[in-house]
Amino acid sequence: MDRGQTLCILGRGGVGKSVVLSMLMGFLTSGTGSIGVNDPDCDSPVRASESDAVGFVLAGGESSRMGRDKAQLTFRGRPLIEHALAILAQAGLPARIAGAPPPARVSLEAFAPIIEDASPGLGPLSGICAALAATSARYAVFLPIDLPLLPPSLLVFLLRYARITGAAVTIPSVSGYPQTFPAVINRTALPTLENELNSGLSGCFSAFQAASRWMGQDLRSFAVELLAQCGQVWDPQGRPPVHWFFNLNTPDDLARAEALQRRHY
Repeated sequence: MDRGQTLCILGRGGVGKSVVLSMLMGFLTSGTGSIGVNDPDCDSPVRASESDAVGFVLAGGESSRMGRDKAQLTFRGRPLIEHALAILAQAGLPARIAGAPPPARVSLEAFAPIIEDASPGLGPLSGICAALAATSARYAVFLPIDLPLLPPSLLVFLLRYARITGAAVTIPSVSGYPQTFPAVINRTALPTLENELNSGLSGCFSAFQAASRWMGQDLRSFAVELLAQCGQVWDPQGRPPVHWFFNLNTPDDLARAEALQRRHY
């Protein structure tokens, strides 16, 4: 097709029109063969991130309700930091750690580079600002340390949408409620986020809304249930989307997550 041309795909329901478009956009991959747009292969998992995006694990929390540092907490035989870094890697993203409690910093350096939090104790927004300031990538994907059940395909979708639209911040929603994380943030949002932080407004969600308004946008969120029904995001073990966001804050949460894992493994 030449620039400016329009192509209409016609067909009866169920013949694959939406699937074709999803594969061209890279939201789905083919079982055999390949699909290319201007020669590059849309099915390559590396294209989920390319060179303009980087992933950060938010690991600077105090873990007060858990009673110990979450990053080194064992889940399914591995520390949570390994799970979080693996989710980013499977989404095709180079990964770093944003913030780390001083007692855990030495041990976490063995897993990935750490971006120091310039203002520790001010919550995850401080770590986000430090990470954005430390990277030249246009997009940064932020994943909390305590969401080990999140499928990588969700990060891939959010990042692709952010690239297409140029959204300041892109987040998911589940059961009708927007989720602050995971979040894909355009680096151009950094000045607004820093202004929110320096003004004493350290809440991430309100800062994301402010960054979106500054860019003349609404905060972009997607219902993961609908994305799953369309096959654009999926969990390899078949867990329902509501389980993807199960947050590990307490020892009881950890036990419940282990039980959920055994049920679907």
